[in-house]
Amino acid sequence: MICRMKDGVTYEEAIQAVEAHVRNFFSGHPIDSTRYDLGTGRREALPGFRILTAGPGSRVDGWTYVTAGCWGAVNDDGHGREFILSAPVRDESFAELLAMVAYYHLSHRLDLEHGMPIGRPWVPGSACDHLLICLPYLHGPGLEHCPVPTGHARLLWTLPVTTAEMEFRREHGHEALEDRFDQAGIVPTDPHRPSVV
Repeated sequence: MICRMKDGVTYEEAIQAVEAHVRNFFSGHPIDSTRYDLGTGRREALPGFRILTAGPGSRVDGWTYVTAGCWGAVNDDGHGREFILSAPVRDESFAELLAMVAYYHLSHRLDLEHGMPIGRPWVPGSACDHLLICLPYLHGPGLEHCPVPTGHARLLWTLPVTTAEMEFRREHGHEALEDRFDQAGIVPTDPHRPSVV
């Protein structure tokens, strides 16, 4: 059965557009596309959902995980989101975390400057236990803006941050926290980086 969205585009067409965009951006990098089963009661909410995994290459020396399927499930007049997670190594737990972001997005409509708790460290021993939705600074606007049939997907970065950093952001604002990141010169893929506050 082919699932069609209200504008006639199939979920698969939207997913293929995101995948083609990611493959083009990471040309020369090894890339896997994996159908990700969100489990009973959830898989219907994101039909055909995939996690794209780009390995190290000329653009970045780490691993990049990207959702494909959020746009088809949640978009406003053809404009929606997909999400990126950057990591130092390949690990299934990063794909699981990004799948959690995708499902959370269905009911919370994640966007720039939003945050979400992970409920645990993003890797064992890390102080980072939240994700902050940011522009994809590691990759730039070339990855951020993705045309899809009848619309546009904006690929946003899920940056692992600490509880203290989230509290600082609530009190002083998103830009003030990003200034702290710049001043500290954080390595965003370092799970053991110290908190900037």
